[in-house]
Amino acid sequence: MPVLGLDANATEPLRPEARDAVLRALDQPGNPSSVHAEGRAARRLLEEARAAVATAFGAKPQDIVFTAGGTEANALAVRGLAPGRRVLLGATEHPAVLRAAPATAETIPVLPDGTADLAALEALLGAGGPALVCLMAANNETGVLHPVAEAAALCRRHGALLHVDAVQAAGRVPLALAGADSIALSGHKMGGPKGAGALLLRPGIDLAPLIAGGGQERGRRGGTEPLPAIAGMAAAALAARPEAAIRLAALRDAIEVGVAAAAPEARFPGRAAPRLPNTTSILLPGVAAETQVIALDLAGVRVSAGAACSSGKVAASHVLAAMGLGAEAGAAIRVSLPWNAAEDAPERFVAAWSAMRDRLSRRAA
Repeated sequence: MPVLGLDANATEPLRPEARDAVLRALDQPGNPSSVHAEGRAARRLLEEARAAVATAFGAKPQDIVFTAGGTEANALAVRGLAPGRRVLLGATEHPAVLRAAPATAETIPVLPDGTADLAALEALLGAGGPALVCLMAANNETGVLHPVAEAAALCRRHGALLHVDAVQAAGRVPLALAGADSIALSGHKMGGPKGAGALLLRPGIDLAPLIAGGGQERGRRGGTEPLPAIAGMAAAALAARPEAAIRLAALRDAIEVGVAAAAPEARFPGRAAPRLPNTTSILLPGVAAETQVIALDLAGVRVSAGAACSSGKVAASHVLAAMGLGAEAGAAIRVSLPWNAAEDAPERFVAAWSAMRDRLSRRAA
């Protein structure tokens, strides 16, 4: 039986269109900053990729800054836009945003369903002083979609800037600038290769670089652009199809129905809120997430707990803790379907999960 990969929020399988684009770019020997023929050819390929990303996300090519990934894109935005402003962070933000923010950052709480508390945000914005608000489009653990458009309206009313970490949302749900001042993307979360990301800026917004160098990316990110990774990212962005969300949501719902039938005690944090179509958080009371992840791994099923960027560590989820789950915040796993998930994925997962649950329950007894 082949491995069942259900950890797409850590990284999506490479799309064939992205693979083809990477291979074509690897045949291009020039540096995009060189003025000779090979350099000009590389520059054309780079700008074609920039235009493709702009088309996919409703941005202007000149307002796209290519980076080495989503973490760098988030850090560039937070550190570049924060000076002179209070920083307000969503309580369930990814560590890439939380750790880029200053120690003085204030927290925007979330409601029990995982969505940002807009009333609390408005109160924070009204407390005085220009602000930078950081609110992710979709949570990496629960898939919960935040009310970004409403938050953007509040930010405009109070003269605040809004940065959106859209790493998990891009390619899975419709996404455009929609009032945000900056949006962070990651290529491999869309089915591109690892090693490329982007920061989309609202026209007129500028920021100081994190990495100074030879003036690449209009002086906003130094260093030779990783052309193959960028080309693959652009191809993946164009290959993502909104209609795929319907199929993935049906598979996700089938997983939840099967798990609930097998284990009435199981819970699904964030289920009451709008979510990514491919993501479910499954909480099994009394069983540590790490134990579940390892047991499923031994059964050939790949899932995760929390963010995949935590260097292999499994700890109680700050996301679930912010949602009020207390001690149970360490008992949930994340199941995230890839773009090419097979139709039998729910059946296979539920069978493996149910066997794991029964075995662990017998041990506990």
